[in-house]
Amino acid sequence: MDIKDIQNLVRFVAKAGVSEVKYKNKDFEIYIKTPLGGEAVSYVTPQVAYQTPVSAPAANPGSAPVANSDAASSADESKYITIKSPMIGTFYRKPSPDKDVFVNVGDSVTEGKVVCVIEAMKLFNQIESEISGKIVKILVEDSSPVEYDQPLFLVDPS
Repeated sequence: MDIKDIQNLVRFVAKAGVSEVKYKNKDFEIYIKTPLGGEAVSYVTPQVAYQTPVSAPAANPGSAPVANSDAASSADESKYITIKSPMIGTFYRKPSPDKDVFVNVGDSVTEGKVVCVIEAMKLFNQIESEISGKIVKILVEDSSPVEYDQPLFLVDPS
């Protein structure tokens, strides 16, 4: 089976709306599982607002406490575990525009619970928590692009 056959199979699965397909012959085996088990998913591309950069004010002695508070907050964040993006794509907090978000700040998550979806090449991949704990911070805006290994959530494991 070559790459064209695999691409055709992926297109077929996406159009058919099935939750999973397994194809096997004597030399090759492939298993494709759709992220939402056959649910139709569609997203509207958000309008992007651009901001012009504002020049920073001249440094003054009053800015030192701000730097210290940033250092303190990063020290506080070191006790949290980060859920990172396993792929490049577009981050969505909801399974579809008319549904509720997967998780909010303060929600408890368990290992294997879906926390978001990442769309890559028209496929919506559910991202599951690898740890149990409480969501402390959501680090990415909804409908924004994410990179591989980019932090998405901070989780307090205690």
